[in-house]
Amino acid sequence: MESIASRNGFDYHDTQLNRFAHLQILEKKTIKKPFDLIGHTPMVEITAFPLNKGNRIFAKLENHNLGGSVKDRLGLNIITKALDRGDIKNGQVVEATAGNTGIGLALVCQKYDLKLRVYVPEKFSVEKQSIMRALGAEIINTPTEKGMLFAREEALKYAQETGAFFTNQFESPDNPSSYEGLANEIIADVGRVDMIVAGAGSGGTFTGLAHYFKDAHKVIVEPEGSILNGGASGSHRTEGIGVEKWPDFLPKDLIDAVETISDIDAFTKVSELAKLEGLMQGSSSGAALQAALNQQQHFTNQNIVVIFPDASDRYLSQAIFNIKGE
Repeated sequence: MESIASRNGFDYHDTQLNRFAHLQILEKKTIKKPFDLIGHTPMVEITAFPLNKGNRIFAKLENHNLGGSVKDRLGLNIITKALDRGDIKNGQVVEATAGNTGIGLALVCQKYDLKLRVYVPEKFSVEKQSIMRALGAEIINTPTEKGMLFAREEALKYAQETGAFFTNQFESPDNPSSYEGLANEIIADVGRVDMIVAGAGSGGTFTGLAHYFKDAHKVIVEPEGSILNGGASGSHRTEGIGVEKWPDFLPKDLIDAVETISDIDAFTKVSELAKLEGLMQGSSSGAALQAALNQQQHFTNQNIVVIFPDASDRYLSQAIFNIKGE
């Protein structure tokens, strides 16, 4: 019966209720559509690294989203809310991004027949820029040495001149609210969460989760060259995280610890994740894992959840498996 049901597009379930009654259920199979692949990403336990007594590290693999990163959640939320409010007046959207937000926005703009223009510092991942173009985005490169702040200024200038909707991921309250679903998934996956560890690019993922997990130990992760720990702004190889000014929507009292991770440590953990766990993750994931390993040394019997934002395949041109960057 099961094979007949499967051939006809049904799932088959049977239950023996008692010695006399047998229940058979046919359910029409549900085939997913592409946008069903945003959210509900897998959670895995990381077991290859030494931990204090009773500590467990769980990694949320956000590279399993449709566009390959946690920022798909942002793209979907920020565009649909803008459409609901009537903020997009002329069918044009503009943003400044190193890539993942642009990919998430490009997917959603494609779905709603919107034109997307993205300002990207020129030496950031060529893979991510290629993906954005493939999804229909127009890429405008800005000088790498002028940083993301300059790219943001150019995006805002374009919005003011043309009437395009500036998604403004670094200041929009729709950014942190994009991660309510992620928080609910984490609870469903793990149950008790004692520590949450997330990187800061725009700061939205951390902020959204920190609001939700108020009683957990909340760790924000940045590379050297980011300013959250009071250091000077500067260049770094770790992509996707690092801020040049404090995010407007991030209250400082939400943060229990700031972990500033060197490029060497982040890239070392990328290689170790590949060799020891078979996980091909980006440099921001390596930084987040190193931060979790640092923080767990001060605790025991903790359930620690780490957000892994994307995969290593979009950083191969950046020599992600070359620790020294030679």
